[in-house]
Amino acid sequence: MPSAYEFTREALAEQLVGEPRYRVDQVWHGLWSEAQSIDAITTIPKVLRSRLVEQFPSSLEVANDVHSDKGLTRKWVFRLHDGATIETVLMGYDDRVTVCVSSQAGCAMGCTFCATGQAGFTRQLSVGEVIEQVMFAARAAAPRRLTNVVFMGMGEPLANYGVTVEVLKRLHEYRGLSARHLTVSTVGVAPAIERLAREGLALTLAVSLHAANNETRDELVPLNRRYPLERLHDACRYWIDTTTRRLSFEWALIDGVNDTERALDELARYAEPLHAHVNLIPLNPTPGYLVMGSSSARVSDFRDGLEARGVNVTVRNTRGRSIDAACGQLASVTNARRRSIPVRSR
Repeated sequence: MPSAYEFTREALAEQLVGEPRYRVDQVWHGLWSEAQSIDAITTIPKVLRSRLVEQFPSSLEVANDVHSDKGLTRKWVFRLHDGATIETVLMGYDDRVTVCVSSQAGCAMGCTFCATGQAGFTRQLSVGEVIEQVMFAARAAAPRRLTNVVFMGMGEPLANYGVTVEVLKRLHEYRGLSARHLTVSTVGVAPAIERLAREGLALTLAVSLHAANNETRDELVPLNRRYPLERLHDACRYWIDTTTRRLSFEWALIDGVNDTERALDELARYAEPLHAHVNLIPLNPTPGYLVMGSSSARVSDFRDGLEARGVNVTVRNTRGRSIDAACGQLASVTNARRRSIPVRSR
């Protein structure tokens, strides 16, 4: 049985045929404006609540709930109706509250340093399964308001394109989130980047780059063999020209692999013509990847080198590492088929 969040407003009204129109408005307001679970929408009669709970069961069952960073970071493992599991991370900052959602159970992209890629792919998520992650996090964040949604959890959002775009549109239209507070992260599905640029959404695009020469990127991000850096650069240029929105490159710093002076020069030459912002992420440890992240001193030197070459750069504050909730660490244990992967230094 589908989640209530699978439905548009018009489709939900059809599911409530026979009820007064204002009941539809009450249910819709409770679901979207207040992010309530159906059994908590007290503006509708108890009998109707009970019927709707049975008709539209939740897609998510909490299998694990852990905290770090003095409670500011929280990770849930959710079990889905078929036993597949996903992970969702809520992060509180002084100026915002962000949820990192999964778009797939597992991931087929196979990025060697990413725990999700090491675990393999299970299946696509539905619209309702993605939106329910957002609403669950919104309830957990209360009384603070959830301000940002980032598609940086398990899966490649642009490999589940239709669902990702539908969720983005609904969060913008129904939940009232600014498109500028919605971020899609991709490993570089070039045709989908161009397609997304034509959707008319002023969202933020983050490209997981990690190497700016094809030989190294082929190893780190296997999709590069299909869409090499030259093709990806064209797609990024198309994104900028079509949306007038800046994009960012994600760069997980790996000791001796992509933190060298050569790697710095390659990244600067790749990013500067696009006026791209670079987010440096000290590599987070995963069981299936044998290479360490760069030292804090090397991270600082790499940042300074990019700035000296005219590249706008930020070092991302690592959150949730102690609970395997940091960038690249999401991989539910029930999905794990991890393997150890060595990578040659350059």
